[in-house]
Amino acid sequence: MTHLPNLLSLSRIAAIPFLAVLVLWDAPAAGWLAAALFCVAAVTDFLDGWLARRRDIGSDFGRLIDPIADKLLVIAALVLLVAADRAPIIAALVIVLREVLISGLREYLSGLGIGMPVSRLAKWKTATQMAAIALLLTAHPDFAVPGEALLWLAAVLTCVTGADYVKRGLAEASEDRRAGARS
Repeated sequence: MTHLPNLLSLSRIAAIPFLAVLVLWDAPAAGWLAAALFCVAAVTDFLDGWLARRRDIGSDFGRLIDPIADKLLVIAALVLLVAADRAPIIAALVIVLREVLISGLREYLSGLGIGMPVSRLAKWKTATQMAAIALLLTAHPDFAVPGEALLWLAAVLTCVTGADYVKRGLAEASEDRRAGARS
């Protein structure tokens, strides 16, 4: 649990209360600080996996906490942005629902011994989503329209990648059951 990749994952969870304070704080620099904190936390998402693979120190705890930390950070940021009236609730809701659905699907498939690799389009979705959230967190009026446009694009990509994961996941589970019936 004390390996650097795990600590980086845990740091994303630890950043959430500070992000909330910054979003709710009515000070000129608060939005920029919130965006900076979110960007640093988003970078740790890349770093923890990269370090774990590079140093060959992956762990069961890391495989558990990394996606949880990612989802908590994104969901918290979206809830805060909606509460601050800086993000469209429908786009945020679509993203949150997809995150919960796919997490559940991955858990179900994991119980069957089936892994679901991240698609290239899902990586683009994540990058778009992170950029949108960072722009919206700044609370700068010049970034509101591009931030919202990127959030809507992320919501569309969320639907496309979510449907793809469900389709592939159910096909894998069905194939797994057929293979088990033949054994």
